[in-house]
Order: sequence, then C-alpha cells, then structure tokens
Amino acid sequence: MPDLCKHITLHSFQHTHASLVIEASVNMKVISHRLGHPSVVTTDEIYGHLTRGLEKEASQKFSELMRDLYILSDFIGAYD
Repeated sequence: MPDLCKHITLHSFQHTHASLVIEASVNMKVISHRLGHPSVVTTDEIYGHLTRGLEKEASQKFSELMRDLYILSDFIGAYD
C-alpha cells in the first residue's frame, strides 16, 4: 500500500472525479467550472474521450424512443 500512495497525485484525484461526474452525465460546463478550467473546450480536450460512450448511449436511447413512438402511433392509428 505505501508504494501505491507514492503514485497517487492530486491530478489522479482530479481525473477520477472528472471521470465519475462525466459518467453521471453532469453538464460539461459544470464539470469545467469544478475543475477550474478556463473553458469547456479545455475540459473537452482533456476528458472528451470519456464522453464518447455516453454519446453512443444517447443515440441508442433516442433510437429506442423513436421506435416506441412509432409503435404508439400505430396503436393510436388503429383506433382512428
């Protein structure tokens, strides 16, 4: 355990914090402010790779929503 402590830095905690709040879908502007970055662009340049999975998830959820709306419209149309 003492060897581990030598490798844990303030930056390690900052990166872990950023990773967790990004995964929790916290707004990037809020994250940027919390990390003390001058702009959201800085935060995105450093941590943007972590949002790629969230973008795919958002796309999948949108597709599911559209499918459900299509099914619902077919159901409602059957009673018109």
